[in-house]
Amino acid sequence: MKRLTIHPVNPQGRHLKTAADVLRSGGLVVYPTDSVYGLGCDLFNKKAVERIYQIKGNDKRKLLSFICPDLKRISEYAYVSNSAYKIMRHLLPGPYTFILTATKQVPRILLENRKTVGIRVPDNTICHALLSAFGSPIISTSACPANQGFLADPDEIERTFTKTVDLFLDAGPGGLEPSTIVDLTEENPILVRQGKGPLP
Repeated sequence: MKRLTIHPVNPQGRHLKTAADVLRSGGLVVYPTDSVYGLGCDLFNKKAVERIYQIKGNDKRKLLSFICPDLKRISEYAYVSNSAYKIMRHLLPGPYTFILTATKQVPRILLENRKTVGIRVPDNTICHALLSAFGSPIISTSACPANQGFLADPDEIERTFTKTVDLFLDAGPGGLEPSTIVDLTEENPILVRQGKGPLP
């Protein structure tokens, strides 16, 4: 695994280009978010998604979410009701994962026995710069193997993923509190997991 030290406020363009190239070639990248470090790949690369499922314990019933740059892009991949839009507009960008009903744009591998998908718009400069460099949504699951806790120490992340991940964008110590998960598929929002994001 290649490890690049990236600036959290002014991420180096060359490192972002390297990461985007890795994603385009079907590689896996560990990158910082506004909650914990994320493990990601190209949303539309089936083999790369399969590799992430292997790291996470091969349970395709578990929801894999992905990051988008803004609310506008979310509507390409999920049905957003007026009430859901108001909630998301108020809370995004931020440490939230919203469960929504998927559109046909979402690859089938993410929809094992379900019709929903998890979508994030993180409040993180590196995430947005990476999305801009790559130009497409990126899978975002916590960078921790199956049945292990969240990893915040960059050296521990490197040791853990050295043989399974292609690139690590190291922005220093990460967080230990995951995103708050909110289900917006029903008329009223349902709190699935309380994480870093407070609910109003």
